[in-house]
Order: sequence, then structure tokens, then C-alpha cells
Amino acid sequence: MKLTICELSYLNELITSCVNTITCMSLFKNQVTNEELKSLLSTHFPIHIEDYNKKVEFVKNADTASGKLNVPELNTSIFSSDSDTSKTAEPITVNTNVTTLTDREIALSYFLTLKRAGKEYAIASMEATNPTLRQFLKDAYTMSCNHSYEVYEWMAKNNYYPIILATGEQTGNIASIYNPISL
Repeated sequence: MKLTICELSYLNELITSCVNTITCMSLFKNQVTNEELKSLLSTHFPIHIEDYNKKVEFVKNADTASGKLNVPELNTSIFSSDSDTSKTAEPITVNTNVTTLTDREIALSYFLTLKRAGKEYAIASMEATNPTLRQFLKDAYTMSCNHSYEVYEWMAKNNYYPIILATGEQTGNIASIYNPISL
């Protein structure tokens, strides 16, 4: 099945985004000092390479592209009942003369890249008419979601990104607006 012009356009944008992500991750892997963050980047890196290669495969020959992407499982350990959510995240000092990045800057840059990519994958998957491409884009969206969660978890654990839970009153106010529908 040939690509539509819309699919080709999305793939072009997503491939360019992959080039940026992979280039930045290459730099990040060489500058990161925290071993846990380094491990995350090292684990995620080959999946981003695979993601890039699959997109290139679709552009070169959509008829034979396999489209199956290695989607990591979601690790949901940060929001356990014993998580300390009372901490305030450390203030950020904007670095206007960058020569090297801090671990926080690396994590934040990667996190924001994953969030943006996830939005692009979601939109592109809804526009795809090629079923194999559509499934690949949905898998890539899930990959971005799962990777971003792991990075978010690392940032929150290291007090670099706030976790602010809604109070019971706030939740109750919203919950009181809605009622279940009986069929």
C-alpha cells in the first residue's frame, strides 16, 4: 500500500524529529553523570534508533515495511502509597552560557522531546490510512509515553520536577459535578 501525501509529510517530520532526538541523546549519554539516568538513556537509545529505521523503511518502501516496534513495558513505581509528595522541586536556574549540561537539563530536554513526539505520533496515527503504518505510529506513541514516564519518574525522585497531588477537597469538587449514566 502506497503512502498518502499526508502520511509522507508526517513521516518526514517524524524522521527529522528522530534525527534531533538521536543526536541529542548521543550528546546526553556522553555528558550525564547520574548512573540511573545514564542507564535510562542507554536503554532508550536503541529503541529510538529502531524507531528511526522503521520510519525510513516506510518512506523507502511502504509496501514491505514491517512496522513492528519494540514497545517497552510501563514501570509505574513512583506513585506508590509511600511516595513523599510533600517535597518542593528544586528551583531552576536558567543556563544562558551552556558549555555542558547538568543531569537535570539533560532529563528535562529529553522529557520535553518525548512529550512533543508523543503528541505528533498521536496526531499522525489518527491520520494514517495504511494499517501497518497506523499500528507502528500507535506503538511509537506508546513508546514515547512509557519513556517519558520513566524520565519523569527519575526527575521527580531527584526533586527536579514537582509531584503535586490534588487534595481531597479539589477531587471532591470535580467529582461532584459528574454522575454515572445508567443504561
